[in-house]
Amino acid sequence: MNLRAEINYWLSLNQYTYDKLAEELTKNMGKKYTRGSINAKLVRGTLTVKEFEHIAKIFGYEINIKKL
Repeated sequence: MNLRAEINYWLSLNQYTYDKLAEELTKNMGKKYTRGSINAKLVRGTLTVKEFEHIAKIFGYEINIKKL
């Protein structure tokens, strides 16, 4: 799964910007996020599972892991 593409899809689908996502993530995580910091994490591949779970929750999704 390409997280960057998935998050960009969610942003587009919900008419969000990276700035608005950063604001929501900052509020939910208690840590300062910016458009640039989120984008950098996606480009470098350093977004944590916890951060991805919070982003998914912002857009009304939940992450499930199941054994294949």
